[in-house]
Amino acid sequence: MRNEGNKVTLSYKQLNNREFDGTHEVNVTVNSFGTACDFLESIGLQSRSYQETRRESWKLGDVEIELDEWPWVRPFIELEGPGEQSVKDAADKLGLDWADALHGSVEVVYLAEYDVTEQEVDEWPEITFAPVPPALAAKRK
Repeated sequence: MRNEGNKVTLSYKQLNNREFDGTHEVNVTVNSFGTACDFLESIGLQSRSYQETRRESWKLGDVEIELDEWPWVRPFIELEGPGEQSVKDAADKLGLDWADALHGSVEVVYLAEYDVTEQEVDEWPEITFAPVPPALAAKRK
């Protein structure tokens, strides 16, 4: 879930592969973080991880540009659009090199900056804007 001012977005992401269109994502806007958590628990789900992020959203034609901040990694840009060519065109307009693009979920950003596995990132119980944990800081590339 992402809290953006008064708007809370509940996201489901299924990573099928690390290709351009390898992640299936569904988003729902909810009124309250706490109520959404209560709902998820009431249908039998258990909290596995708490993750904080900051996001600023922009639009270039039909491409969404997300300026993302996650704890312990450099800010990055996420581009999403109706197809690979429209996203490539937007990246070009923004002066971004497509060869530098990473595909998939946020784990790839942590893998690029730390000597960790995807499974380790997935198992962290919290990713917050607190200082980098010493054990993780020791793994910075």
